Amino acid sequence: MNKLYIVLFAFVLLCGTTFAKDLSVGYVDMSYILKNLPQYEQANEQLTMLSKRWQKEIDAAQQEARVMATNYQTEQIFLSEALRTEREQEIVKKEQEVLELKRKYFGQEGELYKKREALIKPIQDEIYNAIQDLANEKRIDIIKDRSADPALIYMSSKLDYSDQVLRKLGAK
Repeated sequence: MNKLYIVLFAFVLLCGTTFAKDLSVGYVDMSYILKNLPQYEQANEQLTMLSKRWQKEIDAAQQEARVMATNYQTEQIFLSEALRTEREQEIVKKEQEVLELKRKYFGQEGELYKKREALIKPIQDEIYNAIQDLANEKRIDIIKDRSADPALIYMSSKLDYSDQVLRKLGAK
């Protein structure tokens, strides 16, 4: 029985090394590709502008809530119980509005996420298609992202297809 396992192991090892010799591998640097695509930079600028505009709106609402709370603290002594309760409810309502704005714009399914999907996903799909076309043309079996592979210590420049992907995308 042990001999069978040894023979099977040797066969698998032999087949694995045979298949590995036939594999061709290449790399791309996605961060380099993205930096050199004008449409990606434009999309990022647009997202930054939207983010800043929405953050200003949130900051203004937060400031309004702080002013309401400060005024309440100052006037609290002079207010009736009913007015105190009303003001406290207004402050809580304003703080909830701020939280809702944060969720609306920056939440997991917020406007920024949706806008990023609308602007960046088509660019990523275009890059993926260019990589796939290049792999088919050059008969490359595996293309890895160099920027996402922390274990990669050295790579021959002849295996880097980043510039060729950029040319396929029409970038300079």
